[in-house]
Amino acid sequence: MKVSLVLASAYAMRGDVRATLNLATALAERHDVEVISIRRQKEKPFFPVGPNVTMRSVVDVRPGVRHLLPRGQVRTEVAFWRLLRNLKSDVLITTRPGLGVQAARHAPRETLKIAREWGRPAVPGPVKRFYPRLNAVVTATDSAQEEWTKLLTDGPVVHSVLDALPSGPWPRSRMDNRIVAAGGRWVPVKAYDRLIRAFAIVADKRPDWRLRLYGGGPEERQLRALVRDLDLHNHVYFMGTTPDLAGEFAKASIVANTSRNGDLGMTVLEAMGCGVPVVAFDGARGTTEFVATGYNGVLVPESEGELQLYAAALLALIDDERRRRSLAAGALDTAVRHSADEVAEQWEKLIADLR
Repeated sequence: MKVSLVLASAYAMRGDVRATLNLATALAERHDVEVISIRRQKEKPFFPVGPNVTMRSVVDVRPGVRHLLPRGQVRTEVAFWRLLRNLKSDVLITTRPGLGVQAARHAPRETLKIAREWGRPAVPGPVKRFYPRLNAVVTATDSAQEEWTKLLTDGPVVHSVLDALPSGPWPRSRMDNRIVAAGGRWVPVKAYDRLIRAFAIVADKRPDWRLRLYGGGPEERQLRALVRDLDLHNHVYFMGTTPDLAGEFAKASIVANTSRNGDLGMTVLEAMGCGVPVVAFDGARGTTEFVATGYNGVLVPESEGELQLYAAALLALIDDERRRRSLAAGALDTAVRHSADEVAEQWEKLIADLR
């Protein structure tokens, strides 16, 4: 079976890209798998991808690459339409509403077309019009499945399949380092500012603990300024980007997540794969579905005193090693259900049923 997975950019540092490449790598153990990147802006993907996965792009925008046609959105769309119309794959999996609409319009009728979705579309009109031509929509969480089912009243059927972590073995935290870690893109929805402010309370009471921030993004300057203003330069460290976030999480004893509603929860899953409990706010979609207070982490309610509540949750785990280790065991148990091999089997079963 030949499977094509389409990403806006397979070279970006995003949770959905990470999950898709993990799935592609697992499927490639038994199938002919390719990842189609609409844009290619780097030599290699930021995240690792298995050697059996074929990579190709619609538009190559790397510096120094010769472009035969003018650049621009129109050129990209035309090139993607041509690719879809000549596609020879048995299964096509898209990863954004805009890509799903194009697949519904232009991919061959005999190709099984599946839209993999994480959040609601910004413009639902085209989705409602063209998605009934698809064979299925697949979400990563139950709440997203409910939202898409309500949106697509005329079909197709919406299924739920978990995001995939890399195949094991995963690095394992010893739970003895006095480190709180966080990772992802430094953008407003991730709310690193409230994590830093909450950790200022922690550092005041437990000055031997450190906060390590992994990632990069447009908010870096503001976040560094906040650390400076709060005099946290000896407590908060900017570690930069890494394709091996799990390996870095394994050096921590707690992983912090302060994202708002738009979070996909991939970093939460990577933390659990390392056996590290997660402290998160209960407003973010991904974390709410994966984190269970008392089992694999702590959910903190979003309220007027949320920073104090969040700091208190961190301090409670810092001061209770036995509880940290108990939550770590639950985190590992949660992560097993997200292993790439198990998730790939779920996809294979779904595809077989659709065909």
